[in-house]
Amino acid sequence: MRLTKYSHACVRLERDAVLVIDPGTLSERVALDGVDAVLITHEHLDHLDVAALADALAARPAIEVYAHPDVAKLLTELDGVLHAVVPGDEFVAAGFRVRAYGGLHAMIHPELPRVPNVGFFIEGDAGSGGVYHPGDSFDVPADAEVETLFVPVSGPWLKLAEAVEFVRQVAPRRAYALHDGLHNEIGHRISDNHLANLSGCEYARLAAGTGVVL
Repeated sequence: MRLTKYSHACVRLERDAVLVIDPGTLSERVALDGVDAVLITHEHLDHLDVAALADALAARPAIEVYAHPDVAKLLTELDGVLHAVVPGDEFVAAGFRVRAYGGLHAMIHPELPRVPNVGFFIEGDAGSGGVYHPGDSFDVPADAEVETLFVPVSGPWLKLAEAVEFVRQVAPRRAYALHDGLHNEIGHRISDNHLANLSGCEYARLAAGTGVVL
């Protein structure tokens, strides 16, 4: 399996087909080139670029999209290709076995409503653990064998201690930074240093467009 991290929250997985998670407005549109299926964790624009998705579908009508029913309501123009998923669902997308976790976006402030958020666990190749993308949450996929974890590192809803504890609870082999588009270079150095020293696993922040083979 080949994994490529794009800006902010977008992740692309390739095996025999291409699966993309959270191609948002802060991510490069090239992430959707040749895509077969798209997973959307929640409705916020940094995770869902409706225009980019529509353009990708126009070029490749066979693309299938998976998202929470509340997100599906916002994408009525995608009728026929959009599949509603909720935490607990298991399905196959672009040949990848996927399990949905979570429930709600992490709290930003008690006076702001929390939108639905679905984390996605993608099973790895035979004999290896999988990849977990939590969206904007620290929901732990308790029954999943997570080898590669994406950990959110910046945003109005988190603090660094929560990110560290999330990695420790999941206990993956490796963790990569996610939701990292809101930091400047100083912020990156601070969060990278603490997560590398405190998370208890291999940790790295991948530059946009960087690919690794799992």
